[in-house]
Amino acid sequence: MEAVSARGWPPLVCEQLGDWRLHASRGYSGRGNACWPIGAPDRPLDDAIEAVEAWYRARSLPPLFRPADLPATEALRERLAARAYGPRTETLVMTGGLVADEAGGVILADAPDSAFAEVFLSTAADPEDAAERVEAVRRLAAPRAFARLEIEGEAVAIGAAAVDSGWAGIFGMRTLAQHRRKGLARRIIAGLSAFAAEAGARRIYLQVEASNTPAIALYEGLGFATGYRYRYWTRG
Repeated sequence: MEAVSARGWPPLVCEQLGDWRLHASRGYSGRGNACWPIGAPDRPLDDAIEAVEAWYRARSLPPLFRPADLPATEALRERLAARAYGPRTETLVMTGGLVADEAGGVILADAPDSAFAEVFLSTAADPEDAAERVEAVRRLAAPRAFARLEIEGEAVAIGAAAVDSGWAGIFGMRTLAQHRRKGLARRIIAGLSAFAAEAGARRIYLQVEASNTPAIALYEGLGFATGYRYRYWTRG
């Protein structure tokens, strides 16, 4: 799951340190600017941490680690804590089956258009962070689909999916504030599920911050459950 989700959010730059993946973009979204310690590094743990720190410093980015809260990363998390790192932004990795709900009106495309980007940017608190996320969405690997719903010709809800190894990752779910709580996100996921089934996916995964209780309630209502969690480890 970690390997699939790492491939599912392509950064501008990706290098490897053994089984660790080093992602770098423009410094905003965590997934696009963090070390993903998926397996074992190619050197002793402290040396690997120092190599990651040097790699990010060379790119004028703060060192950031994204270990899953699983037994396999316990030693790394202990070493990070000993080096004055601390965790933030708890995030759930939720999984579930394809959603066979009503998807009436969902428009699917194989690339994000200006309407998709406009909804994404207009619902963001930080425009620079949102712009980096839109760039990442544009890099999603095929097979992929971009969904939107329109009301009176205006795009009001969006989402994207990319299929890899039987999994469909769901990304970029956004709804304009004045159109929330109308079931639009549910229809978007149903439309993306139909695409995913045709592309060979059997299951869906998505990532949502633990503080986003409305989104978690939506996903749980669609049958999704938390598989595991991760947090970002950084200094300061």
